[in-house]
Amino acid sequence: MKRTILIFGLLILALLLLFQFSKYAIISGDLNSEIAIALIAIVFFFIGIYINKKSLHKQTNPSEDIDHKKIEALDISKREYEVLVGISEGLSNKEIGEKLFVSESTIKTHVSNLLSKLNAKRRTQALQIAKDFNII
Repeated sequence: MKRTILIFGLLILALLLLFQFSKYAIISGDLNSEIAIALIAIVFFFIGIYINKKSLHKQTNPSEDIDHKKIEALDISKREYEVLVGISEGLSNKEIGEKLFVSESTIKTHVSNLLSKLNAKRRTQALQIAKDFNII
């Protein structure tokens, strides 16, 4: 976290220096305003690419951590697993149903089956058990 704050702080400092340099160059007549605007746009473009690559496209491979044998041992179906993933994303039954193109009552049935298979009383308890089993 400290590294991220330091990087963004340095980026802001560099941009401020760029603005001050371009302002000085325009006032002194050494640089056209169009060229200064173009240079600033190019700098912002490359900063955007850098931020995009560093923060938005973090490579995660969740399938390596998932214990598929445990899923089979608990007899969790593919659709029930999709519902469990939806629960872990914080979606409501209605939202999970819309995502999976099934009715809300079907989702309630799957949630009920998941709770019984994971020996849980609540959705949050089922999520904790699933995390302990490394199935989500």
